Amino acid sequence: MNIVVYGAGGVGGYFGGLLAKASFEVTFIARGKTLEAIKTNGLQVKSIKGDFIVKPKVTNDISEVKDPDVIILGVKSWQIEEVAKQIKPVLTKNTLVLPLQNGADNADRLREILNPKNVLAGLCKIVSKIEAPGVINHFAFEPEIVFGEYDNQKSDRVKDLKSVFDKAGFKNVISDDIHLDIWKKFLFIATISGMGALTRSKFGVMRSDEHIRSMIYQTAHEIVTIANAKGIGLTNEDVDMVLAVIDQLNPETTASMQRDIMEGRPSELDNFNGYIVKTGKQLHISTPINSFTYHCLLPQEKKARKLL
Repeated sequence: MNIVVYGAGGVGGYFGGLLAKASFEVTFIARGKTLEAIKTNGLQVKSIKGDFIVKPKVTNDISEVKDPDVIILGVKSWQIEEVAKQIKPVLTKNTLVLPLQNGADNADRLREILNPKNVLAGLCKIVSKIEAPGVINHFAFEPEIVFGEYDNQKSDRVKDLKSVFDKAGFKNVISDDIHLDIWKKFLFIATISGMGALTRSKFGVMRSDEHIRSMIYQTAHEIVTIANAKGIGLTNEDVDMVLAVIDQLNPETTASMQRDIMEGRPSELDNFNGYIVKTGKQLHISTPINSFTYHCLLPQEKKARKLL
């Protein structure tokens, strides 16, 4: 199977690295120092499940890839449209495009640009980061990919893709309701990311502070309200699940959006809390905590994007 992994960060680097380690034909799309590091030294993955190094194909030019069977998107949510336009010319009628980035509407945004028949829906669960160009550090959580057809059909092509993932040795599931699963992940990541960026605090600090914990609850409940208005069946039990996960994770944990904001990089703020605020306005639903978080962080986001 001809696999393209667009992005060699904490997500693409880890899962793509395992696919390459399993001897699948994998081409990474990378740029800058990451591109040069992988060309020179290979891709190094440091993981709580075992370290390894692979030497996959890597390029910054998607046009070099011919007839890809699968393109796994490991970029940030705010890069979806740009990447979709770049990959569109190389897609065949059978190419599968699997988005793994955080966010509630990535598959929808891809389907607006690409042939909807090419687009799967998916998410991943992993706590990882770029330690250095070409070096990925997976330091918490059991990595997993959850994916499926947009309409939840158990098609032969998703079963074939699961077989590939099984051979690569990481946990993966064909979802019974991929949109609900995406929103469950979104509920967690949007809730904790915004609050982490706002407080500049690690999970252990936030979960033990009574007032911040209350704001986490309120953030999550607003997201559930928006999801329900869109026909997504999130419940109060899912809010409890979010807090349970936060309580179980290493107290030193931080979220990737939080790290981006704290380090002055463009982040997924608009795709997380911003998406809830925007959708709330469209649906005439008040989202005061998400709005507070979003607008307090927005000046820093604009600065990182050189809009201020």
